[in-house]
Amino acid sequence: MTDIRPQNAKRPTIMEVARLAGVSHQTVSRYLRAEGGLKPATRDSIERAVQQLNYRPNLVARSMRTRRTGRLAVVMPRMTYDPARMVAGASAAAAEAGFSIEVVSVNGADARKQRVLDLADSGQVEGVLSLAPVSVRPGELAGLNAPVVISEDFDDDMRGVGMLADASPVVELVTHLAEQGHRRFFHIGGARHFASARARAETFVHTVRRLGLDLVGVYDGDWSGESGIRAMHSLDEKDRPTAIIAANDVVAAGAVRGAFERGWRVPADVSITGWDNHVLGQFALPSLTTVDVDLEGLGRNAMRRLIAAVRGEEAPAAEPLVNRIIWRESTGAPARP
Repeated sequence: MTDIRPQNAKRPTIMEVARLAGVSHQTVSRYLRAEGGLKPATRDSIERAVQQLNYRPNLVARSMRTRRTGRLAVVMPRMTYDPARMVAGASAAAAEAGFSIEVVSVNGADARKQRVLDLADSGQVEGVLSLAPVSVRPGELAGLNAPVVISEDFDDDMRGVGMLADASPVVELVTHLAEQGHRRFFHIGGARHFASARARAETFVHTVRRLGLDLVGVYDGDWSGESGIRAMHSLDEKDRPTAIIAANDVVAAGAVRGAFERGWRVPADVSITGWDNHVLGQFALPSLTTVDVDLEGLGRNAMRRLIAAVRGEEAPAAEPLVNRIIWRESTGAPARP
């Protein structure tokens, strides 16, 4: 049975939770702070009491006493990349350390900066992690009530830089396909003003030439499925590639569609790879070979830096991030003539 209390009912106290659980109020406080060290039976008793009483900590009162709220803010823009996976990684790291997070979405560089500063000075959170760029002057973050950590994985226009622009999986894609017997390669790129698109195109051309393969060409797309279709229709029938490296899974899906429209079988006539491990890629027909970007790892690393700052500890070494290739049905050995 759910305990539903009227809005004007007196809220239960930590002392009532302690009495019902048969423990001291200090033990309940340790449980609420997620400090660990409690016996499983004790933890279970407190959890049952909290649920039965529908107890909710008075965060305002607690923060006034201890300057701790147990809450961290994560600032995100609205963007197309896939912030949910980065937030998931950040949230998991926060939970491991006993914190909860609140996600705030703010668009516009100026509004985002002001929101970060306001949150850090509000006393309502113990730290602020911005997974979007914030331009601050030297010393501007000093003197705030809470530390701020700003991710460096995007530029001011929310284009991936650093690890997000790592193109090294292209080498493995081309090399593996060449080992399967492919000789003629084509690349459908993303928008060139993205560092990631430029890096993938440059790495593709360099790898194809280094391995002595045939470079059919590079098509400058725009990350859309439509650009994948257009790229396929731009190819000359007699100059058809057998392997295509697409800039992302959406482009790859468009390329598969374009191949179908031209009567080319995937992967018998042409193998196609994507990037980003889009959730629909595994259910496509054929399922898409792709590169899974460790976005959760990015979020975890950034959150761990923030938690260290909140606790006054040295920032931990970043855990290695791995972009892994998932081989699926859209690639295979080329059909014999």
